[in-house]
Amino acid sequence: MPHLISIIDDDPSVRAATNNLLSSRGYDVQVFASAPEFLRSEVLAATSCVIADIQMPFMNGLELLRQMRNDGRQTPFIFITANAERSVRARAIEAGGICLLAKPFTTMTLINCLIAALEGLDDTRK
Repeated sequence: MPHLISIIDDDPSVRAATNNLLSSRGYDVQVFASAPEFLRSEVLAATSCVIADIQMPFMNGLELLRQMRNDGRQTPFIFITANAERSVRARAIEAGGICLLAKPFTTMTLINCLIAALEGLDDTRK
């Protein structure tokens, strides 16, 4: 069964580009414009990895991660941001993010982070 990757970003161009990139690599991808939209979705429980923007209206990426952990979900997170200051990076990793990618990020950087996130997930299922 292919891994389901959920992309949450309020920027439609980032959602489309990331969706196209991962879909072309064989991943099953769902995109969402906001964290609340994702939390209400039917794919929440089936999501293998979340790729979320840190800065979004309504609920930011860090708040989304905290909400999911509070709900008992251990889904790996990759954060993306236009603001990659050291303090933002520290908060993202401290919160439990696998990676923090600064926009614009390279294809290989994203793929490497995704592989690391999914390998960790696969290791816990063995």
